[in-house]
Amino acid sequence: MKFVKNFNNNAALVSDESGVDWVVIGNGIGFGKKAGDEIDESKISRRFVAVEKNIELANSIGDIDTRTLALTTEIIQLASQKLQTKFSDYQYFSLADHIDFVLKRADEGIDLGQETVRWEIHKLFPKEYDTALAAIKLIEEKTNLTLPRSEAVYLTYHFINAGSDQTKLQDTIKITKLIHGVIAIIEYQYGMQLDTESFSFNRFMTHLRAFMVRHICGINDDSGSELDRSLLELMKAKYRTAYDTVLKIGTYLQKQAGWELQPDDQVYLTLHVWRVTRRQNSSEPDSDERITSGK
Repeated sequence: MKFVKNFNNNAALVSDESGVDWVVIGNGIGFGKKAGDEIDESKISRRFVAVEKNIELANSIGDIDTRTLALTTEIIQLASQKLQTKFSDYQYFSLADHIDFVLKRADEGIDLGQETVRWEIHKLFPKEYDTALAAIKLIEEKTNLTLPRSEAVYLTYHFINAGSDQTKLQDTIKITKLIHGVIAIIEYQYGMQLDTESFSFNRFMTHLRAFMVRHICGINDDSGSELDRSLLELMKAKYRTAYDTVLKIGTYLQKQAGWELQPDDQVYLTLHVWRVTRRQNSSEPDSDERITSGK
């Protein structure tokens, strides 16, 4: 690979023998190089095809220490294995920038506080949160710094966002807050705490997130066929409490995000609410009835 130009101390633009341009990350990768010089490929810790977005990110990432970049790569490997997901180039740069900021705050003893923990992100996304705790342990072992537990929340957002090219980190934070509000409505209406370890809960989380991503990104989910109105009427009759809860969820989402639940949204949400609140007792009938205890 031949050197084209530096972005900063540890990021450079290079060209391979096929004429493809790459953004490469590595300790002093382009130091002292002139255009056309060969680079030491053994110094490359990560490489990205030099599309416009990656070039902009390489410029904005600043002079991040290569140890931080190497640590980011380790954390991504850890998260990819635990969560069975992939990180885009953008998500790599975003996470590297965040970890760099984390280390600077920890070194200076700055804690951004625990206020976001009230969203109970560890209950909504337990796998991602556990991965964030593992990442913090790895960072602490590698740097001999002690990170505040609040950092687990911020790292969790990055892991939730991994594998999705449709949403940005701020969208994920918004989605998480909205999901927390939806769960709070359900738990209040049914007078119970949901089992966050259940299969039904995980399916519900997947549906809610997909629903919210669709709205945030303005994706039209119209399949070309109209919902059979009798199906919605069936939901109202058979799952009365679940349907009434969905109406309250619709009011909440309208106020908080300006989203309006369509009839098909109401049908699927009603089914999910019923499933996620149904008692685990297999002898219980399938009819919807008011649940007034956390049993």
